[in-house]
Amino acid sequence: MNIRAAVVGFGWAGRELWLPRLTEHAGFDVVAVVDPAPNARAALDAAPGVPVHPTLDALTARAVDLAVVAVPNHLHAEVAARLLGKGISVFLEKPVCLTSAEADTLAAAERDGGATLLAGSAAPHRGDVDALARLLPELGRIRHVDLSWVRARGIPQAGGWFTQRNKAGGGVLFDLGWHLLDTLASLLGPARFTQVVGVTSNDFVGSGTWSAAWRQDEPAAGACGDVEDTARGFLVRDDGVSVCLSAGWASHEARDETRIQVAGSAGTAELRCTFGFSPNRHPHARLTLTREGTTTSLPVPDEPIGTEYRRQLDGLTEALGDPGRRGRAIGEARTTVRVIEGFYASARSTHEQTAVPARH
Repeated sequence: MNIRAAVVGFGWAGRELWLPRLTEHAGFDVVAVVDPAPNARAALDAAPGVPVHPTLDALTARAVDLAVVAVPNHLHAEVAARLLGKGISVFLEKPVCLTSAEADTLAAAERDGGATLLAGSAAPHRGDVDALARLLPELGRIRHVDLSWVRARGIPQAGGWFTQRNKAGGGVLFDLGWHLLDTLASLLGPARFTQVVGVTSNDFVGSGTWSAAWRQDEPAAGACGDVEDTARGFLVRDDGVSVCLSAGWASHEARDETRIQVAGSAGTAELRCTFGFSPNRHPHARLTLTREGTTTSLPVPDEPIGTEYRRQLDGLTEALGDPGRRGRAIGEARTTVRVIEGFYASARSTHEQTAVPARH
């Protein structure tokens, strides 16, 4: 029996990522779209006949098995909690929550409604990331990981909700950084972080010339971004592994690049590729293993862009039927959001210190 799915939120992610893939997938029937915008119905050419509702009131646990939620960040916890409370399981786009308090709200709704929250995080489902993961046992004791996703020009919807702190929670750290932290957990397993030091900057976010043209977003008139476009940090996990994290919506690089380097006692593995949908990318992923001065290139699957999003859907049927999944997504989100909260606290502290005149 197919999963009856509703798409909640019909912005770029709902329209370009999830509706086409759900419609094409043999395991899902799209039974509803929810979006308050009047033009949402006109944009439903990909799924004619699917009813469009302006509010969540139209969705019931009798008619919907899973709600795929792709609303702006500040609505994630509110919308997901309402659906979970109604007994409807939720597949929620990252970030799952913006604060630890929102994680508490989601946990209570999941428990009270008897439904399951599943977190959307595409990067760990990539074939090249899986190839890197299979290489880790050869590296001995893992000591350090470098995580980087830096775009050349890729600020989403300049002046729109992505660049407004009260709606997005933050900037590139919540956007690309969340993907990197999820990928780290998928590679090494979940862990708490005992130390988090970070700095942020916003050299590019105020200019529309650094926007992500490939998203075809219209710049928001009169709005000005107040979030970071670049974040750099150093973190230490409770298993002793150190982590360098770098995320950038824009830079002076020629191409968008994602880099994951894992250093162990017996070798170092490195993956260079490009996460996401930007066409300004490296055409092929490159995976290498370095031991005692010798670097070897290893094969990685050459997959169409976006394959990882369909692969997430392949596993949802099993995940929804597994009672052990209940609470897991929220637990993982707590860890991630606490890291981000600590990162921002460190960055604020640094900015405050640099603002104080030096005493002579």
